[in-house]
Amino acid sequence: MKKPKARNMAKKAIIIDDERLARNELRKPLSDYPEIEVVAEAANAGEGIDRIEELHPDIIFLDIQMPGKTGFDMLAELDRAPEVIFTTAYDEYALRAFEVNALDYLLKPIDLDLLRNRLARIVESRRDKEALKQAQDLTLKAIENAAHAPKPVLPQG
Repeated sequence: MKKPKARNMAKKAIIIDDERLARNELRKPLSDYPEIEVVAEAANAGEGIDRIEELHPDIIFLDIQMPGKTGFDMLAELDRAPEVIFTTAYDEYALRAFEVNALDYLLKPIDLDLLRNRLARIVESRRDKEALKQAQDLTLKAIENAAHAPKPVLPQG
């Protein structure tokens, strides 16, 4: 039985890969994480750009070698790139992937234990960011309340 997605809390994800089997093999384990909702798939860079501009995902799982344009070419065309996890059969692009601030770089065939480890790290990172944001909001509220509080009258003399 599938777990229900926490829609307002889930990271929206898009899988971009020219191989249907690779997309399916990635979608299956992602469905176990209610914190990540796969909202679309794309079979090439052009479709990927369209889906990203339409859906504004938080994260993309991106193949590098695709017909027409590479994953790197696609990223260069975006005004605002989401977080990226590269999923590719080629290890020689790893350094370049991290130069474009990739969250991760997974080699195909994707090791499911490694994928689960990476997804758990992403989910934990998101929780940490949310906790930090809540703490910042509480601090700002306390500062605002203190600024509007009556000033104490100190005894003179």
